[in-house]
Amino acid sequence: MLNKEDWMNIKAQVARGVYQKDIAAELRVHPKTISRALKRGGPPRGKRSRGSKLDPFKPMIDQMLQEGIWNAVVILREIQQKGYTGKSTILYDYIQPKRPLRASRATVRFDTEPGKPMQNDWGTINTIVAGVFTKVHFTVNTLGFSRRFHFWCTDSQDAEHTYEGIIRAFEHFGGTTEQVLVDNQKSTVIEHRIGKQVRFNPRFIDLADHYGFTARACRPFRAKSKGKDERMVGYIKNHFFVRYRAFDSFAHLNRLAVQWLEQEADRRFHGTVKEVVIERFKKEAVCLGPLPASRYDTSYLNIGLFTVTDISKLVGTDTVFRQDN
Repeated sequence: MLNKEDWMNIKAQVARGVYQKDIAAELRVHPKTISRALKRGGPPRGKRSRGSKLDPFKPMIDQMLQEGIWNAVVILREIQQKGYTGKSTILYDYIQPKRPLRASRATVRFDTEPGKPMQNDWGTINTIVAGVFTKVHFTVNTLGFSRRFHFWCTDSQDAEHTYEGIIRAFEHFGGTTEQVLVDNQKSTVIEHRIGKQVRFNPRFIDLADHYGFTARACRPFRAKSKGKDERMVGYIKNHFFVRYRAFDSFAHLNRLAVQWLEQEADRRFHGTVKEVVIERFKKEAVCLGPLPASRYDTSYLNIGLFTVTDISKLVGTDTVFRQDN
């Protein structure tokens, strides 16, 4: 039987031009139920339903949905912290009819063979680090076949940090891919005009040669060609940075990131490939190339007898140093 929330959903979808049969399929009712409700101008009048444990938390849930947080696991954790003791199925049933109202983020999807491409992108978010509201830059690298991804947070998204993020991703996955698909940021691409050959940053080509991958750049103004990675930027913002909102340091942040990747992101069921990500990765792991014998040096310069990498180890930080001119 339709309730008031179903009726509000029906009206919203009809206004958007959605067919009645599609609305019926979404609500799991007969199409005639939808047509009768439209003729009647509301849901059928029946017995007053009992309240549920979820009722006091619905305003909070609606607010999170408006803010773009649609993951039921994240929402469940938030309302549990506020005292919710009900089951997750009640929450899922409440959110599901609202999903058609979610702003569309459709993109072009292309499937790939295992071990072929890794997609690279950057995201930013403001959060608390060491007690200070800080702009955090995070680089995301996503395997095209398995959808397993790695991200690393730092205070800059320049060339050295871009290369460091790619290297850390390869080390996290235990191997290299045949290609790395990047956006057209100057740290990787110097010039990319339609109809002309891409001019890559010489140092990025040096990195590619060291790790044995082919550099690729998405078409200008077509960042959707690496949509898998763009979606992961949003996934991290709406999941990791919702669950964790303050960090003692960048090192603490990145330790939590690795823990979250292993315990949650790797174990999620991916709706597109219909597999658990870490299980699908097992098919891709055997197709990855070997890591080189030596690690590529992403430091900015040498200082006296010590390299910047050496100094980083001495002071116990994972941030790449740079010279101020």
